Amino acid sequence: MIKAILMDFNGVIINDEPIQLGAYREILKNEGIDLSDEDYYSSLGMDDKTFVRAAFDRAGKKPETNKILEITQAKTQKWREIISTEVPLFPGMKNFVRKMSKEFTLGVVSMANRQEIDHILETTGLLDCFSIVVSAENVSKCKPDPECYREGFRLIDSARTSRGHLPMIHGDCVVIEDSPPGVAAGKSAGLPVLGVTNTVGEDELRKAGADWVADYLDDWMPDSFRRVYS
Repeated sequence: MIKAILMDFNGVIINDEPIQLGAYREILKNEGIDLSDEDYYSSLGMDDKTFVRAAFDRAGKKPETNKILEITQAKTQKWREIISTEVPLFPGMKNFVRKMSKEFTLGVVSMANRQEIDHILETTGLLDCFSIVVSAENVSKCKPDPECYREGFRLIDSARTSRGHLPMIHGDCVVIEDSPPGVAAGKSAGLPVLGVTNTVGEDELRKAGADWVADYLDDWMPDSFRRVYS
């Protein structure tokens, strides 16, 4: 029986992959590095620092001391400027999160930095809907490594037991992901995965191991999860 849901952030809660791509493309161009769509989307699941290192490696360049930090901070600043007028949540996401939080324990598991995650959840009034957050700062390995989802399961199970619930088994906790590395990370952590086609198509998500694939989340109800993952 489903008791908890762990959600990715970029590409699941917030529709900002094109914004992230644009910000990185502009900043890396100043370093003499071209960033193609293929480069960006093939790097899904990486945290910011790993992403920038990979961009320099592809270009055959070695970043100067503190350059990676400088670039990631510049990207976050540009990202915040772009979303300052309107937060690009996916359609129906506020309603989805709120209705699910009344039935299940929710958590965020993402390779985004905690500052970005908290900013969006606070701005949209959704922070209180999530019991735990796992961000890039909490793990040492990027998706598709399962470390982040193993930590997410541990934390969300601990949050539930601290409120008097019995411990969960892995099948009680569903992952929602939009990318093959994220799907693979959830599956490798022993968790069932719902893929959503916000970023890549159904075939890629299923190939990565998604148990179920949806085009949208806004029409999913708590009973939908119970039926699919019973």
